[in-house]
Amino acid sequence: MQDFAGISFLKGQNPIVYNLKFRRFDFYHLFKKQSTMRTLFLAILAFLILNQSFGQKTEKIYLDKSDNNSNCYLAIYPEKLPWKGYLFLIPSFGEMPEGVLMQTDLPKLAAEQGILTIIPTFKTGVKSFGIDSLSQQSFKEILEDVIRKNKLSGLKFYVGGFSIGGSCAVKFAELAIRENFKFKPDAVFVIDPPLDFERFYNSNKRTVRLSVNSQPSQEAIYMIERIEKEMKGTPESTIQNYYKYSPYSFSDTKQTAIKYLINTPIRFYTEPDINWWLKERGGDYSGMNALDGSCMINELNRLGNSKAYFIATQNKGYRKPDNRRHPHSWSIVDNTELINWLLAQ
Repeated sequence: MQDFAGISFLKGQNPIVYNLKFRRFDFYHLFKKQSTMRTLFLAILAFLILNQSFGQKTEKIYLDKSDNNSNCYLAIYPEKLPWKGYLFLIPSFGEMPEGVLMQTDLPKLAAEQGILTIIPTFKTGVKSFGIDSLSQQSFKEILEDVIRKNKLSGLKFYVGGFSIGGSCAVKFAELAIRENFKFKPDAVFVIDPPLDFERFYNSNKRTVRLSVNSQPSQEAIYMIERIEKEMKGTPESTIQNYYKYSPYSFSDTKQTAIKYLINTPIRFYTEPDINWWLKERGGDYSGMNALDGSCMINELNRLGNSKAYFIATQNKGYRKPDNRRHPHSWSIVDNTELINWLLAQ
């Protein structure tokens, strides 16, 4: 159980509260009940943070004017020319672009260094899994819109993401090379995403199975059902779909997905605080995304990618606004060092 940053499943956690005494869990109605005022508050707060405190210009752009909830992106512009590059920063499951700005200074710092940052919401909405075909197509459409409007051809292109957003980022990089997209990432970084959805599925099944004397994890139940829907079955019935859509698969001996990343600079950030997971969430290594990342980076290194890095941090994971300890957080990244690495690629 990874406790996604955009959705909180435990009582008292923000931004969305769910009391585990309820057995049924309906994400559609949960999202539908989010207040318009709260959404507006986040947008205004993010705007004030960037434009008053730091001076960067921000703009929310909608590809479909009739849809004000999805198929859009938030742009954070550098103050000075010339720009050095542009970064697509993908939020976690359930996380709005404005929420990203509250959790990390990365867009602000990137803009100070001449990097345009784009935080998208795909046409599949904030509940996007990112690795599915429709989300990836939406990624391409937003990318093309950004490049066309800002005349970015020739600039460095970076892709990053947190949690499910990181899953999306790696999958996009693989598809860009495999299908020879016009614009391919010059560097990729991800923050503690699930990559192997066969492992992710089985770890959630195990979480439910171990809940014999307590309420089963509603997050785990939802993820099991959602993965089965996206993959059109279980690993036993449709393993080829798991290989097709997963950014990395431990059991895929043909290395179908990651072989396209042999020449791509890539970083996987994680904070594998096993004692925190055991105490606070009843989790263990089998449910930690660090397992996927270490295996993927190891295989990429063995395939010849000398710029594939596994970065494990300690005691850096905290979530705003209450500075709550959580190793699965945006804050585990040293943003300044990351930006310097991106610019060096």
